[in-house]
Amino acid sequence: MPAKKKSTYKDAGVDIDAGDKASKRAYKAALSTHVSRKGMFGAPLKLEGGFTGAIDMGDYYLVQNDDGVGSKMMIAEAMNRYNTVGYDLLAMVADDAICVGAEVISMTNTIDIHKVDSKMIGEMMEGLAEACKEQNIAITGGEIAELRDQVKGVVWNASAVGVVEKHKFLTGMHVRPGDKIIGLQARGFRSNGFSLIRHVLKKEYGANWYRKKFSKAQTWGEAVLTPCRIFHNCVLEMMGRFKKGEPRVHPKAVIHNTGGGIPGNLERILKNVDRGAIVDHAFPPHPAMLALQKLGNVEDREAYRTWNMGIGMMLIVEESEANEVAAIARKHNIPAQIIGEVTSKPGITVVSQGYFGRGLKLEY
Repeated sequence: MPAKKKSTYKDAGVDIDAGDKASKRAYKAALSTHVSRKGMFGAPLKLEGGFTGAIDMGDYYLVQNDDGVGSKMMIAEAMNRYNTVGYDLLAMVADDAICVGAEVISMTNTIDIHKVDSKMIGEMMEGLAEACKEQNIAITGGEIAELRDQVKGVVWNASAVGVVEKHKFLTGMHVRPGDKIIGLQARGFRSNGFSLIRHVLKKEYGANWYRKKFSKAQTWGEAVLTPCRIFHNCVLEMMGRFKKGEPRVHPKAVIHNTGGGIPGNLERILKNVDRGAIVDHAFPPHPAMLALQKLGNVEDREAYRTWNMGIGMMLIVEESEANEVAAIARKHNIPAQIIGEVTSKPGITVVSQGYFGRGLKLEY
C-alpha cells in the first residue's frame, strides 16, 4: 500500500508565509498612522510582535484588539449548534489583551451572514453573553449585516477594549535566560488551524465527517467544536485587576498560543530580546490532535506550527514564582506546569509529544 500523502496547512488553503508577509505590510501601514497622534492625548505605543495595540491615556494604557471565530464557525453551522462559539470568540480577543496585563472591560462584535436567522444569532449571542459574564466583560455594541452576495454562511468577529496600569504593562523586554515557561493547558482546539482539521477529516470521511465517531462518547464534530478555555480571569488574578491590588506574581511575558503554535508565538516575543527557548515538558496534545495527525499524515513539525498541541497560554516567570502561577491556575481549574525555559541562543526547540516523533527535537 502506498504511503499516505502528507497533509499541510498550505494543502488546506492556508499559506502561513503569505499570511506573515501580509501581516508585516499591514503593520507597516498601521504604524505610519501613529505619527498623527504624536504629542497628543492617546498617542499609540509601538509594540513589535505584540498581541494587542495600546494607547497612552495618561496614568494607564487603553488596549484594543480584534479577532474572530474563523472557520470553526463552519462546523457549528454544519452541526446546527451555536451555543458554545461565543466562548471561542471571547477567548480570541480577551486572551490577546491579557498578554500585556490588560483587564478587558468591554467588547463589540460583528456578524456577517448570508441570510439573517434570528434563532441562530440568538443562540450565538446568548452563549457569548454567558462567556462575558463569567469574565466580567460587558458587550457594548455590535452589528448584524445580511450579505447574500458576499457571504455563504456566517462570519463572526469581535473587538475588545481593555485597561492596564502602566507599571503592570508587559512588554517581554525583561525576559532573561533561565526564566521558566509555564504552560496553561488547553481544552482542545482553539480557533486556529481549522482549515487543516476540515481538510483532513473531509478527505478521510467525506462531507459529513462531523457525524463520524471520534470516540464512544463523541462525534468528530463534537470533539473539534469543544469551546475554548478562557484564561483572562486566571491571569488577572495573578497580576491584579485594574487599580485593585498589586500583582501576586510578576510575569515577564504572557503569550497566547494561537496561530503559529508554540514556536511561532514564543518567537514573536523572544526575538525582541534576542532570546530563544526550549520546550521539553509540555502537556501532551489532545487525543483528537494525535488522531488527526495519523489520519492526515500531518508531521509533528507541521502540527506544532498549526495547532496549540495542548498548550493554550504560556507565561514566562522567574523560577521562584512558578509554583504560585501553577497554584492560581489550579484554583481556576486550569492544569499548569513548567514546560520549558528561556535560552540565551535565539531559536525555539520543542521536544515533540506528537504522533510521529515523540521525543524528537523540533528546531524552529
